[in-house]
Amino acid sequence: MSTKSFAPTTWKPWHTWLLLGFVLVLSYFTYFHRYWEPKAVFWDENYHIASAQKYMNGVYFMEQHPPLGKLLIALGEKMFHGNERNDQFLTTDYGTDFDANFSFVGYRFFSALLAWWTAPVMFLILLLLLRNPLHSALLSFFYIFDNALIVHTRGAMLEGPLSFFSAITILFFLLTFLERDRKRMFWLWTGLFGISFGMMISTKVLGLAFILLTLPVLWKLLPKWKRALGFLALFGGSALLVFCSVWWIHFALGKRIQPELPDNGYYQASEQYKEIIAKGETASLRNFPVMFRDSLAYIPFYNRGAPRLDLCKDDENGSVPWMWPLGARTINYRWETPDGTGFRYLYLVPNPVVWWGAFAAVLLAGAMLICSVICPPKKPLKHRFLMCVFLGLYLSFMIAILRIPRVLYLYHYFIPLLISFVLVGLVFDEIQSLGRKPLEDYGKTLLALSLAAMIFLGHQFYRPLTYYELLTDAQFARRNIFGPWDMHCVNCPRDNGLAVPRPPEQQ
Repeated sequence: MSTKSFAPTTWKPWHTWLLLGFVLVLSYFTYFHRYWEPKAVFWDENYHIASAQKYMNGVYFMEQHPPLGKLLIALGEKMFHGNERNDQFLTTDYGTDFDANFSFVGYRFFSALLAWWTAPVMFLILLLLLRNPLHSALLSFFYIFDNALIVHTRGAMLEGPLSFFSAITILFFLLTFLERDRKRMFWLWTGLFGISFGMMISTKVLGLAFILLTLPVLWKLLPKWKRALGFLALFGGSALLVFCSVWWIHFALGKRIQPELPDNGYYQASEQYKEIIAKGETASLRNFPVMFRDSLAYIPFYNRGAPRLDLCKDDENGSVPWMWPLGARTINYRWETPDGTGFRYLYLVPNPVVWWGAFAAVLLAGAMLICSVICPPKKPLKHRFLMCVFLGLYLSFMIAILRIPRVLYLYHYFIPLLISFVLVGLVFDEIQSLGRKPLEDYGKTLLALSLAAMIFLGHQFYRPLTYYELLTDAQFARRNIFGPWDMHCVNCPRDNGLAVPRPPEQQ
């Protein structure tokens, strides 16, 4: 699709490219600039760096997540060679005692890079829906300046790649859906749709919810059965090829047993898998079904050992999914006091304008769809079908995740958060008036500018918690604006209004 097709005739192609560059530069400074700081490990980096080192040294292991995210972490370190040693965590699944000179440049590279490049993808998604480059760039601020997304994806985590693969899956779905009448382009976008979906589910199984995006394409293709079946075959084949290729790389690299690891280094592998490793045949495609079967069986085994949510536990960081749209509960990833006058925090805390604004868009989308049925407006909704699609995808994800019994954390909301950003664009385009006053293009631009300004101010207010900057207790307390967030400084008691921590002797 050419650049001209993204925008109405009043916009020139160079306007679109200029605003795309503007989005790319802004997101570089929020997501990628000096991503190796702080030079200290936080949250799940202990697990993922240990896994990456196993890949680099050919050590066999199993884990609850598919391999792609951890393979990218390993590839980053392989590219940069930031450390003299890459074998200090081979005997454990949880790395500790990181050297003071340990470099995170390679390990964090792909997570930060892909999180950065998610911003221009979000711009293109909004451009497809709004056909207005300026509005699309301003609404991209929802992604560019969200503090929670920034702080988490700048680490050696899986959510940076997951966000990018989720965004390009949405983009290629929209192109497939909108270009279904152009035969050649339709097959191109379908193939890319399948590839991006395969990369997403190769990073985290949570991405499986996006399989629902095939249904609206099929709905529009029917009763053209041959074309619908061709779509399913190309999409499914592309996704399966990527998914199996990633797993094959994982199996091929795991050639050596480290006895200090769980189950003497075998992670509950079957006797067949043990024999495959002993013979050095992990790269054989003939053995793929056995190795894949055992890897899938390990996921429920691992999750059975995961703790359940306990809001009354003093150091509980988990939260229930119905609290996520409001940003609860936040997580203190790490802290230190460099000079005794204040503290530096790395805190998973949302930009309230982003999260609450995006949740408002979810509610408004639902209200618009209900009203369009009960009392249809004079001017029908422009995006009724797509609004149903993305609202349905959002709700399906949330319903599915509510059924998971193990403890979950705020960053598990990142996928529905990205979906809600799409709903922001759809709802924004449907707004025709404020009260009784019609909202023309100029008024919509002012509305988008106002939203962008509030988002930027919200980001700046929580910036110290995102970039590990010094705060006093009083400054921290001013940022604790919502009780259920359960924010607390080092010297502050926990008071979230939802649960009372048990005494230490009952923990």
